[in-house]
Amino acid sequence: MPISSPAVFGSNEKWRINRNILVLGFAFMVQFTAFHGAANLQSSVNSDAGAGTFTLAAIYFSLILSNIFLPAIVIKWLGCKWTVALSFIAYMPFIAAQFYPKLYTLVPAGLMVGFGGGPLWCAKCTYLAVVAEPYAKLSGVSADVLVVRFFGLFFMFYQMAQIWGNLVSSAILSSSLGETVTYPNDTLVTSTSDLVTNVSIPTVDFGATCGVNFCSGSTGHENTNLEPPSPLKIQVIAAVYLACMASAVILVFVGVDSLKRYSGDRVGASKGKSGLVLLAVTLRQLRHRYQLLLLPVIGYIGAEQAFMAADFTQAFVGCAYGISNIGFVMICFGVFNAVAAPLAGAVVKITGRYPVMLTALVLNLCLISALLLWRPSPDQWLVFFVLAAIWGAADAVWLVQVNALSGILFPGDEEAAFSNFRLWESTGSVLSYASAPYLCVRTRLYVLLGLLILGFSGYTVIEVMEYKVKKTHHHERNFELVAEKNDRE
Repeated sequence: MPISSPAVFGSNEKWRINRNILVLGFAFMVQFTAFHGAANLQSSVNSDAGAGTFTLAAIYFSLILSNIFLPAIVIKWLGCKWTVALSFIAYMPFIAAQFYPKLYTLVPAGLMVGFGGGPLWCAKCTYLAVVAEPYAKLSGVSADVLVVRFFGLFFMFYQMAQIWGNLVSSAILSSSLGETVTYPNDTLVTSTSDLVTNVSIPTVDFGATCGVNFCSGSTGHENTNLEPPSPLKIQVIAAVYLACMASAVILVFVGVDSLKRYSGDRVGASKGKSGLVLLAVTLRQLRHRYQLLLLPVIGYIGAEQAFMAADFTQAFVGCAYGISNIGFVMICFGVFNAVAAPLAGAVVKITGRYPVMLTALVLNLCLISALLLWRPSPDQWLVFFVLAAIWGAADAVWLVQVNALSGILFPGDEEAAFSNFRLWESTGSVLSYASAPYLCVRTRLYVLLGLLILGFSGYTVIEVMEYKVKKTHHHERNFELVAEKNDRE
């Protein structure tokens, strides 16, 4: 069998690589416009028997297994391009299940999302890393620099998905689709009745059953905000989201080159660690005291993201402000999350990591305290957006800085460190989603508060230990310099 010669690229190859990255990023934006938009509505729209939250728990549970066992096998069989396309298709049953949202349709569809998610993200990372190498040869820029640049360009598109997905759902939920048409005579009768009885209509106390007083299993919710939207609205949303996912598959199919064009003699994913080997390496990493100290804060990240997606959207926004406004509030969360991530990284270069993490702690402590004390009401609409904005900024700090810390603390063992991050973050999310139908929001906030304090304490111990190590090393170095000086004299 003849040995394939290295590919010879033309002068327009840099443009072609940039096009591949832009199309891939745009496809992910379109795909997750649909997924994020649907996921943020699950706990509120599919609240019967906790179907929505159980579905989200199923997604993250299967994602844990998928990340460990599937990526190397699927990428070996299909290659990165087709892995992305097939994984996109695996998300579609989750949207299709919204046409008939029952526990027995939603949970299996959620499991498929998780099983597709592991190969999807691994294939994306592999694609961006591989195409950086030929681009580096063509441009003269370091491949390491290009990987960071390509990832930044990709996530610029990906972060926008939260905005567009929620905008679509809110626009449709705020419309009059599927609602009963009121005729002029009916309006006159209703208005006259209101004029006679408006004095005796009691004002709904949303704070009594919403916010911290919200319990999923309670039957005491008498306000109309929690009434599911008309089936027609949900079906229109699902149809739009399905069209988005189909478009994403077509974009990858038509607009992204196969990675074989750039991989050459590069060792493929099949040569990497198998699922069982990676699992063994991941668990072996837990022998490191730094990794054990990081576990609570990693678990907190997963739990607080699940609280925002399930409890805040249902118990606060949906219950007191209306299901149709969930998307608008989550847009605010997404915007501040996207802005805070690079901003926090820039501030860390000036102040160091600990002051930024301490700021995130203070923000979360203030948020949890405010949620425990606040009695939400629809006329306080600005508060919903402010809380979402602050939560988005704090979440960005935790996510970016703890991810970075996992790479910094374990040089040479980054794969095991990041595998642990994905494993325990997903575990925090699964436990939070699975317990949502059984615990009232007040209890869940206290659990979140305890996990936050425990997680930050563990992180602080790491910073103190690292400071002592660096201080000892500094003193030893100074002693060596003094000894060398005395020897010369």
